[in-house]
Parts: sequence; C-alpha cells; structure tokens
Amino acid sequence: MEPNTAPIQFLTAWNDYMIIGTISAAAIGILLYLFYKLRVSMIKEPKQAYDYINHNEIRWFKRVFLFFGLSVAFAVNLYGMGKFNEIGLWFYVRAFFSIAAATLISYVASLILEFYYPTRLNYKLRKLRYTPRINPKNGKKMRLLSEDEEDVHLNEGMQAEENIFSIDYDVWVDETTSDVKIEKYDGHLVALQCNNCGFYTMKVWKEEIIEKNEDGSPRELLKHYQCSYCKNVRATQFKISNKEENDYKHQKPKLQRNTRNVEMIKIDLVSTLGAKRSFEFKSIEELEKFLKEFDFTKLE
Repeated sequence: MEPNTAPIQFLTAWNDYMIIGTISAAAIGILLYLFYKLRVSMIKEPKQAYDYINHNEIRWFKRVFLFFGLSVAFAVNLYGMGKFNEIGLWFYVRAFFSIAAATLISYVASLILEFYYPTRLNYKLRKLRYTPRINPKNGKKMRLLSEDEEDVHLNEGMQAEENIFSIDYDVWVDETTSDVKIEKYDGHLVALQCNNCGFYTMKVWKEEIIEKNEDGSPRELLKHYQCSYCKNVRATQFKISNKEENDYKHQKPKLQRNTRNVEMIKIDLVSTLGAKRSFEFKSIEELEKFLKEFDFTKLE
C-alpha cells in the first residue's frame, strides 16, 4: 500500500507560494515607496509639492507598510519548512501567528503615521511652504508678506476665509516689479505642535471676536486650540488688521536712534522652521549692514 503523499504535495506547494508571496509583497512595498519618491522629485514647484505630499504621503506610506506586513505574514508561514510531512495543529497555529504579525505591523505603523509622523511631515511641509518663491519673469526671490501686509492683496471673501481659519493665504511679492503671487492653503490641514505631548495635533476648534473697533469691525480675535491626541487646550489672541492698500504705499520704517551707553547689540533670529542663530554687533551700522546681506537659508 503506497503512503498518502497528498499532505506532502500540499505543504510543498504551500511553501512555494509563501516564498513567492514573501518576495512579491516586500518588492511591491519597496516599489510603491520608490514610485512615490520619484513622483515627488518630479514636482519642481514648492506649492504643488506641498499639496501632493500633504494629501498623499501618509496614505502611500500606509500602503507600503501594508505590503510589508503581508510579507512578514508570508514569511512566518515558512517557519518549520521541511520539518513536517503532515498537516496538524502546528499548521493552524502558525497561520494564526502570521495573521497576528501582519495585523500588529499594520496597526503599529498606522498609529505612528497618524500621531508621530505628522511631526516630521509638518517640518517638511513648512520647509516647502516657506521656501522663497522665484519670480519666473526675472528669476529673483519674492518676499512673503506678514499677516498685516497681505490683507491689502486679498479680497473681502479671502479675508473672511482667513478670519474663520477655514483657508489660509500666503502672499509673495517681488518688490522690484511689484508682481504678486497668492497661494491658498487649507486652514486646518496642518495642525500646530502641542506643548504637552509634542505632536502636531493641535487644531482650532472655536474662535471668537473679543474686541471691536468703534465702527463695529473686528479688532482682536481669540482662537481656541485643542490637541486631538492628549486633549490639551490653549488659546491665542490675534490682532485683525484694518489697513487699506494706500496705507502701505511709500511707507518707510521709522527708526529712532539712541545709541548712548550701548557697548554691544545682540540679536536672536528664529526661522519659520525653528532654526535659531545668535549674533553680536558693536554698532547699529554693523547690524544694519548685516541684516541687508543676511540670508537665513544659507545657515539651515
């Protein structure tokens, strides 16, 4: 009587499929990662790169880890390959642990991408958002206007969107040609960093006007923030500009000089990305010359 070879044939085929699955799943995960990186590298415009990364990076990375989890699940099913000739309890226990391993990897990766990774992603996005824009007409760098300065370039609808923090606008100006470039960002797309847990999960949940001008227009706005991770809360007060466009024309900075008894001038410069540098000067003239020639991007 010939021995039953069906279990051996099944286990042999099973192991072959698991080997193929391990290699294929890992290869797909790597290819997805490389394809995403290639796609990002092909985007030259900072604003377009910002939008693409912001909407797709975490989603693509979740897919990558999903296939890595599947690869691990297939690999676990190779444990004991060649040692067993019959299907028994060990086969189902191994299958259970493979599913558990894949689920654990996918779940942990999802948590990391949901709560920890936004901290790193936010740094990358801020770097793209505040990278000096180049005027395509003359190749010169444009300047990012402050909140007060940018209002003169926004219509009433845009200002209303900013006032309720649903949309945020960045206005870049080429001061040599007066060319203006306005970029639109979702107000809640990137959260602030929570002072309690350190994650970038602090978002606006309520706003209120706390002070008005004599004509009834808003003067000061109070924004309430809450962390979606640790539930920490905080509030920040903002002044609302009511200046008109003509208020900024031919406006020159006022500087009152009183340098008596001044032995040294020290300034701390902090970039939008959090980098900090300290400098010391012996006179106002040295400071002014330094600020005219200073480029923070060369130090980061």
